[in-house]
Amino acid sequence: MNFLLSAAFVLCWSSGFIGAKLGAGSAPAVTVLMWRFLPLAVVLVAVAVFARTAWQGLAVRDVARQAVVGVLSQSGYLLTVFYAIRLGVSSGTTALIDGIQPLVAGALAGPLLRAYVSRRQWLGLCLGVGGVAVVTTADAAAGTAVAGWAYLIPLLGMFSLLAATFLDGRSRTRVPPTVAMTIHCATSALVFTALAARSGAVVPPGELSFWLAVGWLVVLSTFGGYGLYWLILRRSGVTEVNTLMFLMAPVTAVWGALAFGEPFGIQTALGLAVTLAAVAIVRRAAPPRAPTAPRQSRHHHLRRLTHSADRS
Repeated sequence: MNFLLSAAFVLCWSSGFIGAKLGAGSAPAVTVLMWRFLPLAVVLVAVAVFARTAWQGLAVRDVARQAVVGVLSQSGYLLTVFYAIRLGVSSGTTALIDGIQPLVAGALAGPLLRAYVSRRQWLGLCLGVGGVAVVTTADAAAGTAVAGWAYLIPLLGMFSLLAATFLDGRSRTRVPPTVAMTIHCATSALVFTALAARSGAVVPPGELSFWLAVGWLVVLSTFGGYGLYWLILRRSGVTEVNTLMFLMAPVTAVWGALAFGEPFGIQTALGLAVTLAAVAIVRRAAPPRAPTAPRQSRHHHLRRLTHSADRS
């Protein structure tokens, strides 16, 4: 089950970069994102009205925390991805820059979540960064007319998603994934609708390609990629879910080459092999999960959230 969830997560999360590329050619980023989340939020809120039991026991503080998590993990992260791609940064390169997230997460997991990373896991994480660097240099060597500062935009998105991950990890209340997704999507719908209204980009274009891109993003990227991100995070911990992020760059590079003719050569294939080896090392270094009785303490919740990280 863990393998199937991980494989589905990698494919669905990578599909978001492809969907952003599809949507960027038909409308402004805020228009695409508004119509991605507004209908979805309406449906999820309507479902939540009939499924009130999942919301029992949640305080206003818990809902507010999840709203902030949604702003960071969806609004902030997606805006940077769409904006970078619209500026001309390739979908593969955008994913490559996001690929350094595991190393940052590993460095911060100890002081923030008390989930320390073993030496073997650090070896795998550093190897993964090396694989990302190999693919990045291959993409840069292809030569594009993109401004240098545009490559910093996905970096901001990476830190936004990382901040959301740690903010959720420090919560004392375990929020059901369905409730969290409803709050996140509703928050994103409000943010993107406000941005679209302010820029006069509320009305969607009539092209079929626009709605195909929106449908792609809702089904594959939101329900698939985003939903699986939080599910795997709570099942396996910060280190494992962020290690899977190493695979986004090479998978997106292959996908982008097939769909849009983006460069993919021997060096990119080598980077793919290195990142696969990194994932294998980190996953094999993770200790098995010991069954424990459910408790409500904050310490136990953090231990469950980050059980895949080894002791320092």
